[in-house]
Amino acid sequence: MDPRALYYQDSHQTAFEARVLTCTEEKGRYLVTLDNTAFYPEGGGQPADRGTLGGVNVLDVQEQEGTIIHTCDGPLQPEKVVEGHIQWERRFDFMQQHSGEHILSGLIHAAYGFHNVGFHMGADTVTIDFDGMIPQEDIPALEAKVNEAIWKNFPVKTWFATEEELSRLPYRSKKPLSGVVRLVEFPGYDLCACCGTHVDNTGEIGLLKILSRVKFHQGVRMEMVCGGRALRYLSQVLEQNRMVCQTFSAKPLETGAAAKKAQEDMETLKYRVGALENQIFDTIAEAHQGAHNLVLFEDSVSPDGLRRLADKLGASTTGFCFVLSGNDEEGYRFAANSKEQDLRSLAKEMNRTLHARGGGKPEFIQGSIPATKESIEAFLASLPAM
Repeated sequence: MDPRALYYQDSHQTAFEARVLTCTEEKGRYLVTLDNTAFYPEGGGQPADRGTLGGVNVLDVQEQEGTIIHTCDGPLQPEKVVEGHIQWERRFDFMQQHSGEHILSGLIHAAYGFHNVGFHMGADTVTIDFDGMIPQEDIPALEAKVNEAIWKNFPVKTWFATEEELSRLPYRSKKPLSGVVRLVEFPGYDLCACCGTHVDNTGEIGLLKILSRVKFHQGVRMEMVCGGRALRYLSQVLEQNRMVCQTFSAKPLETGAAAKKAQEDMETLKYRVGALENQIFDTIAEAHQGAHNLVLFEDSVSPDGLRRLADKLGASTTGFCFVLSGNDEEGYRFAANSKEQDLRSLAKEMNRTLHARGGGKPEFIQGSIPATKESIEAFLASLPAM
């Protein structure tokens, strides 16, 4: 183990002293190297630590050819001994997510033989990609086993294994490794090659919650949260559910049934509204029987309603019938019908002249027009007589 990597000696260390070796300015930032550091550099799917060094902010940490480079927003004097402070909330959050992911990946590898082939810690959630299909119905049991391991609160073991030791250990890795390799062990659940920081005891993870599981390439992608993230996520869900409870006058565990009933009621209402609309459309069509090149503006009609009304008017008028709904500020939706004219050329001219977006079949077109009622009427009135 590199004695300069303090984050491997104690992942909970948040303060340290170090001597500045070099400080180089680059594009307004300062690249700093130290004789030792507790700042974890980005790697293995885990983002870099943040914090301060000698009073300046550490914006990023990367390892390049064995050298850890701290990107700072201010200069530090070489040979000077400075204090470093790790942003603990960020570090501990990543430790919780990373350790929870190990237990989940270990259980999946043991049960299915699948490998973790993609791992990303986002700002809100963690995504993991597996190279095999894990049934959705297995997710609750997997989640329960992970949390059972967390609540056992057993010690997590990390060490650097020699190549000879590696040959005798059933460790999890996407590819064969050689030389000295850092191993992280969650006894009974996972033994894996890993360069990240982890909790000392599984109880520190707190809780793991699997949020989603979707097919991805030849396997699945899972989205999960642990610890503080899980608490924040579930608190947000509870607040959303509280608002649903108020809307439906339902108890917290009855919102699903209440929402389903509301959807069924809505479908029934839509059916009844559609039937009433058809009666109104029949009346409108009858009132315009025999009209030629009809242009009709109606209030608050849906795109589907415009289509149905245009169909009814098209059967009782000559030339074309144009039905529109909207306002001058937001524009108009339209549907047009004709038994005598190919409307596609009309649609192209309207798109060019009024910046409309529309098209369709020879006898029927539909779309939207970002223009005023007066402009639309003037355009349609200027069309050659049919």
